[in-house]
Amino acid sequence: MALPEPAPGLVISYSYLWHEQHVAGAEEGRKARPCAIVVATRDEDGDTKVYVSPITHSKPDDPLAVELPLSVKRRLGLDDAPSWIVTSELNRFVWPGYDLRPIARGQPEVFAWGFLPVGIFEALKQGIAAHRKQQRLRLTPRE
Repeated sequence: MALPEPAPGLVISYSYLWHEQHVAGAEEGRKARPCAIVVATRDEDGDTKVYVSPITHSKPDDPLAVELPLSVKRRLGLDDAPSWIVTSELNRFVWPGYDLRPIARGQPEVFAWGFLPVGIFEALKQGIAAHRKQQRLRLTPRE
């Protein structure tokens, strides 16, 4: 199976590097996790730059984090544990990048679970926009 086209709302498997880890000098994420593509744009060199938000089981302190309903997690094929999409930080990388990971060992050519519902994606974008407006959005470049 070919790599998916990076599209807003697509949930991919990615080795996300938390901003705090980046500031501490880390260059690699500790584990692959579901991440939602927020934006995918082509730059002047023809590279596709992708911005992703991490999905975590740890409830963020951020009231703008977006909780994923169990029905959405099940439709995507994620586990049943509570999860949130973080809206206060993003990773940016050139697609596909070296941190894109297969979703499972038994599916080495599958890199995405599917798309977020429109309402969840809109809430994600609103949370990111609010953090950006308050100058609290943290961006970790990975290229």
